[in-house]
Amino acid sequence: MSVDSMTPKASTGRSPFVVWLRTNALQVGITVVAIVIWSIFAIGSPQTFFRGNIYQAFMSTTPFFGIMALWLTLVVITGEIDLSFPSIMTISMWVFATVMMATGNLAIALVLMLLMGLTAGTINGVIITKVGVPSLVVTIGTSFFWRGMVKVLTGGTGTSLLPTRDTAFYEVFVGRLFGFFPMQMVWMVIFAIICWVLLNRHRFGAHVYLTGDNPDSARLMGVNVDRTKTLVFALAGFGAAFAGLIASLEVTYYWPTLGEGYLLNTLSSVFLGGTSVFGGTGTIYGTFIASFIIGAINAGIVAIGMSGFWTELIYGLIIVLSVVVQTIVGRRIK
Repeated sequence: MSVDSMTPKASTGRSPFVVWLRTNALQVGITVVAIVIWSIFAIGSPQTFFRGNIYQAFMSTTPFFGIMALWLTLVVITGEIDLSFPSIMTISMWVFATVMMATGNLAIALVLMLLMGLTAGTINGVIITKVGVPSLVVTIGTSFFWRGMVKVLTGGTGTSLLPTRDTAFYEVFVGRLFGFFPMQMVWMVIFAIICWVLLNRHRFGAHVYLTGDNPDSARLMGVNVDRTKTLVFALAGFGAAFAGLIASLEVTYYWPTLGEGYLLNTLSSVFLGGTSVFGGTGTIYGTFIASFIIGAINAGIVAIGMSGFWTELIYGLIIVLSVVVQTIVGRRIK
């Protein structure tokens, strides 16, 4: 027997590289898209994209919706959707601002804010799983409810967060690590690692994928589908609350309109990253990279001299092209 017959290529009919490529098709596809987009912007505006300032700006602002996109990826993998996260951002942050002004204790305000996010997300999950209302309808309804509650409670008036400045609390969440790296970027990396571990190295992640792939089969395999869906919605609420905190601390002000501009960016990051709207497929790496693609589009368009009105057109074009690339790659390596 020859040595060649003992290699994986001979035994499986495919080289190890092709096997790896097939296994990681989604990650490869989004990486190619990211490189192409960056190359276009770098060639169009080298004076901007070869300087560190723009990347510091990306790291400062992308986590505002990128963190939500990471946790929302789990929801979409289960075959559900959540459109209430922008409103959960603002109701959770209202809790933070109110408690901070009433007690002056930032730690208590933080805990109650995160609990508000978890509670709002759990409410979504319970209505969806126990009552049986589609997630699209439920989260549209709760989105209006939380947003309306904030408007009633605040009368449209915001709250200054200046008391948080010059505190360790502020530095931990939106300070600058080594004087350059925004802490919100550090938190996004931390959450990306946590989400990746949950999906790829924990039984919960297997339950998430099984639930999205086929709920009935998942139940037959002993997966508590209702609990899994409720947990991912609760985690999405947690992510929205945290994102609301860092977005508000960055400008040291809480606006009742917080979150209204993040719906499109967040959803685009999830779907551009390769997560299937039908459930059962998705990666944290894809969402992470896609968040920075989406975050770079507006700045890149302006930097290369195009009108900002092109932004939404380019959003749509990039999403379609990314799906095409991922589909072609997936077919070619089968």
